[in-house]
Amino acid sequence: MDALLSGIKYGLFLTILVGPLVFALIQAGVERGFRAGTMIGFGIWVSDLLFILAVYYGFSHVKAVTEWEHFELAVGIAGGVILIITGFFTLLSPTPDINKSKKITGTYLALWIKGFIINTLNPFTVFFWVLVMTTVVADNDFTPHQSFLFFAGILGTIMVTDSLKVILAKKLRHYLEVHHLIWVRRVTGVALVLFGMVLIGRVVI
Repeated sequence: MDALLSGIKYGLFLTILVGPLVFALIQAGVERGFRAGTMIGFGIWVSDLLFILAVYYGFSHVKAVTEWEHFELAVGIAGGVILIITGFFTLLSPTPDINKSKKITGTYLALWIKGFIINTLNPFTVFFWVLVMTTVVADNDFTPHQSFLFFAGILGTIMVTDSLKVILAKKLRHYLEVHHLIWVRRVTGVALVLFGMVLIGRVVI
């Protein structure tokens, strides 16, 4: 039970961090509703799950990769470029009409990929999972059962809080006009570009 509570604590810590994924979730929820926001969430959650499996079952290999001299630079630049491109596409793409009940099934895969790529190419994600594996699981000699509870606590908390963000965004869409949606898109696009530029600047400088 202590391992589960510890996992929930780390999950809540991730929840309060304001990053590019928060803007992507809120934008999708406001513009397209719960399903669209959830698809971005699924991309994030699958990415996190793969990181968990990688650091747990291949910890020595993952740690060796992260200790590569140019790892942070390569991942930082790649992640920054992805964020900047995504931000520009967000700014330039037309704002959907939320008053039209148009199916967007064809874009669900694109939304999933968006969440997956942004989370996977974020250097913070890599270092976070390696850090918790090193400082919590390994240092405390967690058994497989305790490790399962710990990571389940983190991932479960992330899934619940991300879903709540999307639900809140969907509630807000009923009170928004077209010009509000335009500003949501502008803020999201600019935020993604800025996060990308800051990410590249940090790893280069």
